[in-house]
Amino acid sequence: MAQGETALRRGLRRRHMTMIGIGGVIGAGLFVSSGSVIAMAGPASVVAYAVGGVIVVLVMRMLGEMAAAHPTTGSFSRYAELAMGRWAGFLIGWSYWYFAVAVIAFESVAGARLVEGIVPGLPVWLVAPALLAVLTVANLVSVRVFGETEFWLASVKVIVVVAFLAVGALYLTGLWPRGGTGLAALTAHGGFAPNGWAAVLAALVTVVFSYFGAEIVTIAAAESAAPAREVARATVRVVWRVLVFYVGSVLLIVAVVPWNRVPADGQASPFATAIETFGIPGAGELMTAVVLVAVLSILNAGIYGSSRMLMSLAERGDAPRVLAGVRPSGVPAPAIVTGSCLALVVVAVAGLVSPDEIFAFLLNASGLLTLVMYLFIAVSQLRLRARTDPETLQVRMWGHPWLSWTVLVLLGAALIAVSLSPGVGPVVLGLVAVLAVTLLAYAVRARRGRTVPPVTDPLEVS
Repeated sequence: MAQGETALRRGLRRRHMTMIGIGGVIGAGLFVSSGSVIAMAGPASVVAYAVGGVIVVLVMRMLGEMAAAHPTTGSFSRYAELAMGRWAGFLIGWSYWYFAVAVIAFESVAGARLVEGIVPGLPVWLVAPALLAVLTVANLVSVRVFGETEFWLASVKVIVVVAFLAVGALYLTGLWPRGGTGLAALTAHGGFAPNGWAAVLAALVTVVFSYFGAEIVTIAAAESAAPAREVARATVRVVWRVLVFYVGSVLLIVAVVPWNRVPADGQASPFATAIETFGIPGAGELMTAVVLVAVLSILNAGIYGSSRMLMSLAERGDAPRVLAGVRPSGVPAPAIVTGSCLALVVVAVAGLVSPDEIFAFLLNASGLLTLVMYLFIAVSQLRLRARTDPETLQVRMWGHPWLSWTVLVLLGAALIAVSLSPGVGPVVLGLVAVLAVTLLAYAVRARRGRTVPPVTDPLEVS
């Protein structure tokens, strides 16, 4: 194990790991962006979320198999390196870090806009850096402080989603005042898939990005008290719960509110529209507060995940060695500060140019990158499993190797289909450019002999 990794503290407990897994996924993607998915796919958006969720569950099981056997801060980047070579680890590690920083910047601005809605007059471009600074400090103190912060932020989200599902179920079955509508709205406004099934496929980019963050729990495994056991729990049970939360919430929304009346501009939450239908007063204010909590949770987890990935890259010689430094408190301060500072630059540039267009492009590219990342995870699991004695595995991929190959084919087909969808061309070109530049950087670095020797034995990273 690398020196930097031994300096990390195993300060994350089981409850922290559970909420990191849930909190890393349930954010604005569910509370706000689900409106744009519903606008594209209609009630069939439920199918998009279900398909995307099942893919994520299977990929997380594959990642969980590798993470339980070899917990490391580099997670899927490290496994790609082991399975396919240094270029793969370099490509996925840096690409993930780029877009994680973009997500940090986006969540900072999104949080600032929500604060402005609660306290009018506060300038967004001052509040965004303030939110980023507060959660950066929380990450700098200790991993336990990060874990506690994420635990309480994620707990609020879970309570709200569970309450929403409970009230929605009562409303649909007639056990709530003015309820009893059933599921008629799923087909009453142009059919179940009013815009066709191609629209459902096109919505998959946004759906996949909504689940972005599930992988953070495998990165956090290296800092938990019992890495193998905790990652085994988190990568399966937590993700299944998240799938239920997403599909259940979207199903209730399109069953309660006609799909063509669900807000899709990103300025309002579909949850607020549904809650107003339930007759609960103050729905808008309630959801503004909840979405703010969700955004801060994602921001907190993003700072954590991006810093550990950058630290892992530095340990392998793929980033400046100074970024592998760890404070006595057990946190990689240089990596945390670097990511937050770059996110601040992204916020400033977006503010000067066109924040909505820039962030929309970055987030769509992140959705495509997620599919690419999942492809690398699937290939890594297939290759590393072939080198490992199955009897030594604490977590095993279901139905291996047939289900593993099925996931790989599905991911490839989804990536091709989404890339050929109307309007996605510029995003695809942008992502290809990023990947090409990253590979070129690796080629230059390798040619100069500035990378450390590759790890060839999976046991060396455990």
